Amino acid sequence: MSPPDHAPYPDAPADRDRWILERRPPRNPLDPRRPYAFLVESEPGPSGGPAVDVATIFLTNRECPWRCLMCDLWRDTLEETVPPGAIAEQTRYALDRMPGLVPERSELKLYNAGSFFDPRAIPPSEYPGVARLAAPFRGTIVECHPSALGRRALEFRDLLGKPLEVAMGLETVHPEVLERLNKRLTLDGFRRASRFLAEHGMSLRVFILVRPPWLTEAEGLEWAKRSLDFAFDCGAAVCSLIPTRGGNGAMEALAASGDYAPPSLASLEAATEYGLSLGAGRVFADLWGVEAIPRCPSCSAARVERLRVMNATQQAPPPVACPDCG
Repeated sequence: MSPPDHAPYPDAPADRDRWILERRPPRNPLDPRRPYAFLVESEPGPSGGPAVDVATIFLTNRECPWRCLMCDLWRDTLEETVPPGAIAEQTRYALDRMPGLVPERSELKLYNAGSFFDPRAIPPSEYPGVARLAAPFRGTIVECHPSALGRRALEFRDLLGKPLEVAMGLETVHPEVLERLNKRLTLDGFRRASRFLAEHGMSLRVFILVRPPWLTEAEGLEWAKRSLDFAFDCGAAVCSLIPTRGGNGAMEALAASGDYAPPSLASLEAATEYGLSLGAGRVFADLWGVEAIPRCPSCSAARVERLRVMNATQQAPPPVACPDCG
């Protein structure tokens, strides 16, 4: 039986886990020996350098143990650990299907809908095989929950012998909202994880939500800006701004109770422009699923294009003027 939509969001973490799990739609069927997606992206290089191709592989693996309120990535995960050799096989499969990619001028991004250094998701026995496949690339990017960093990250870094960047979800520096996101993360914990990366020669990429639940449009923008300040103060080289989206059941329940609404394109633009104005590192607006953001027929296409230009050039073009939405 489906839970009643009016059931309030709980206060206790264990109760939140159950509340989130009860509202989940089915997960997608996946082959444990194939990545669920892969593509080649382009990112401007550090310090205004030339654009770099990024071979991005979305690895199929066991679901993350954290039950973050806003997460929909679990839909492309498994309920068990992959068989031996599967992660290297997925990586090779994707790279073999990226014609024209020149690894020596590219980076490899391995995202696994969770934490690369969670041994139940990516068994450490996979590290040598993945490192051999990553060897021709300029550098490698993985994602990880701050609390999962440790000796396994150092082991993988040493096997690579080339730059390793770790992407971590900060989400928001609003202390009450961060706690309610059920991420089991504090700002002090995030700062400690950032110091660990810096002390061991790994760079930091940060995910930030634009307008998480329980914030108005204006508050969502203000806290996105504060989160950018905090991330760069922690030494981030890159910040990725993610418009908070639905699609996992829990967010739809919060929308029904009036506790969540997606940000506007204008807020995503303003947050991106603010981040670029800091001059502290690269800033990208995540445009995956951007069509789900409420749209103004008069200006949405122009706003999306402006965001694409900001992503590609790290410069803010003149703002979009709209007589209908302002």
